[in-house]
Amino acid sequence: HRTGAVYSLAKAAAAPAKPPDQWRTMVITLRGDRVLVDLDGTELAHGRAPTRWRKVPTGGEAHPDDFVQAAIASAAQALDGAPPGRVTAVGVASMAETGALLDRDGRAVAPSIAWHDSRGADEAERLERELGAEHFAAHAGLPPTPLASISKYRWLREHQPDATSRGVRWLSVAEYVVRQLGGEEVAELSLASRTGMFDVVGRKWWDEALDWTGAPPGLMPEARPAGTPAGTVRSDSPVERARGAVLAVGGHDHLSAAVGAGADGEGDVLDSCGTAEAFVRAVAPLPRERIVEAVALDVGVGCNVTPGLHALLASVRSGAVLSKVLALLGVDPNERGPLEREALAAPADAGGLELRGVATDELSLAGIGRDSSPAMAYRAALEAVGAAGAELLDHMASVAGPARRLVTTGGWAEGEAAMAVKARHLGQFEHAAAVFAGARGAALTAARAAGVDSPALAGASEGAV
Repeated sequence: HRTGAVYSLAKAAAAPAKPPDQWRTMVITLRGDRVLVDLDGTELAHGRAPTRWRKVPTGGEAHPDDFVQAAIASAAQALDGAPPGRVTAVGVASMAETGALLDRDGRAVAPSIAWHDSRGADEAERLERELGAEHFAAHAGLPPTPLASISKYRWLREHQPDATSRGVRWLSVAEYVVRQLGGEEVAELSLASRTGMFDVVGRKWWDEALDWTGAPPGLMPEARPAGTPAGTVRSDSPVERARGAVLAVGGHDHLSAAVGAGADGEGDVLDSCGTAEAFVRAVAPLPRERIVEAVALDVGVGCNVTPGLHALLASVRSGAVLSKVLALLGVDPNERGPLEREALAAPADAGGLELRGVATDELSLAGIGRDSSPAMAYRAALEAVGAAGAELLDHMASVAGPARRLVTTGGWAEGEAAMAVKARHLGQFEHAAAVFAGARGAALTAARAAGVDSPALAGASEGAV
């Protein structure tokens, strides 16, 4: 059969083939609002559907089934543009922290609270007082903050006791989508590592943290590595071509993106440039004392989707910062090309302009002079986020030694000035061409679960892009 690629309305650009009597394999990945169809590592088609958060005063929430419906809609859209063929495996990667609390019949008893929602702030302070920040970091690989699932779950227990008293199972978003597609109730190591209730050294659920929340016995399912087979797609699935396909949890989306970008080998760093610029580094397992050092430097530590490794994770809201600056300048982010070229020609010191407050939600531009211009303001913003990223990489190096290589992906890594400033601050890097690196990574991980010999997956740990 001939195969092609669907990128928006682009025509097929390739026709990969195998010798007679050798079958090619199609792998479809569901990642929140995106779908990637992958053929032995070759991207064939993509689909998108919105993830619908309901705005609330503290941030946002959703019904867990909203994620499932978005995944199914994305899959159907992608397969409409894909060549004929059987779907062999379905991999699901997702955001971390946000989860679904289920009753004994598998029904959601509470909303899924967005990871960025402020609920859990008081609980996080109590967690720090009662367990201790250093003790918590040594086991969970995280600081005690409202971000972690442990804070959100404790908030639910204290503020919605009637509902949560019926909750007997907690699943992360990707794990819940796999369950609803027909799979088993399983936990995946990298997602478990972001709950605050998982011992990232012992690679098991942390009883002390679970007891602190008041969780019932068996709240957390068995934790398995990414890519472990987790059942098959239901025979009555609305995505007919995926019926019977092997299901697998692909893990935390940032870590899955490292696999998709070919930056998952020990010493590799992925710089994923989205609204939040996430730095993900694969390292050999760290002892507890080193984990405490990392967390004190704002670097989280957890189990990697790459078997046997830990992941260092840190972020700065680079994309959000640049978006705010562009809005101030009246420039559409999708039409910033001319400004990028002008910013590239501007001096590295941006004519004395300095953007402050990158680590907060309150930005200020200092040093505005007679010759200041929009290009210099944008250059100042690029320099500020570049310096912030370099600081995070230095923190990672202080814990795990020098990195082996740096790979970038994401829309905010594009642009002439953006790439030049990034190279100046971070050093030499490679740019990954994957359209949706997180989805591609989950597809490759699912292929492993299905026993598919994927050249792209085999070469990922060797740095192949």
